[in-house]
Amino acid sequence: MQEVLEKLAVFLSWTMTLVLCLCLSIFLIYLLIKGLPSFGAELIFGKAEPLKVLLGQARVFDGIFPAMVGTFFLVLLSAVLALPVGVCSGIYLAEYASPVMKKLFGSLFDILAGIPSIVIGLFGFSLSIFLHNHFSDRFGPCLLISALSLAVLVIPYIVRSTQMSLEELPSDIRRTALALGATRLQNIAYVLIPNALSGISSGLFLAIGRCAEDTAVILLTGVVATAGVPSSLLSQYEALPFYIYYISSQYSNPAELSNGYGACLVLLGICSVLFMFAYGLKKHLSYRTLYRV
Repeated sequence: MQEVLEKLAVFLSWTMTLVLCLCLSIFLIYLLIKGLPSFGAELIFGKAEPLKVLLGQARVFDGIFPAMVGTFFLVLLSAVLALPVGVCSGIYLAEYASPVMKKLFGSLFDILAGIPSIVIGLFGFSLSIFLHNHFSDRFGPCLLISALSLAVLVIPYIVRSTQMSLEELPSDIRRTALALGATRLQNIAYVLIPNALSGISSGLFLAIGRCAEDTAVILLTGVVATAGVPSSLLSQYEALPFYIYYISSQYSNPAELSNGYGACLVLLGICSVLFMFAYGLKKHLSYRTLYRV
């Protein structure tokens, strides 16, 4: 009876895996069929000349180039804001926190990770109103507020990946430097973090992928349809997730909808590059750690 149950479990596991792969394949094939006809230079630059756009001599009105640039700046700024806080918090939980504090802050970060993104967007919108009313009229929904909100959204993932990467290190790695007279801070900076970089980097790039695809947060904190390339941190901007949402809900002809599918391919490509880069970096760091002299 136990052997039959084990074979049944294996069969169900393989079946569910094949169903998942089939669903993913159907989704990708459908997206390629719908998006490839519009994929090209015109989708990105519209009717403007690509060289003039890249040199800043022309503005794109009917292409996704401003949305691509806005997405890049948004992701970069979010990572810059989230990385120090997330990594330092993860180090504290793994190396300094008492069991009680570790459990308390761990629960708080888990709750933060479970908050819907639309709630984080409302937080960013409220923050922009507060800054506008109490500090300066220049503040409002903008690139900086969106990046700050996305940083709050992804910090729990960076914290947990840092904490788990440090806690999973073997005890001999943890104790060798301390036995040779290194301080606790030196042990963390020169031994533990270099050996945990592969896991930390994976968490970072997965968080970056989350920043690149989220729509609810930026919808309330500064993204608009025709803002162009952002000129400052306090200006409104365009982003690919919002462009896809806007086109899919407001298209007036099949060509516009096809552009939306093309933008989906671009966004999917950006996220795929980030994930592959994270995987390659993890492998590279793991190799260096394994063969470090």
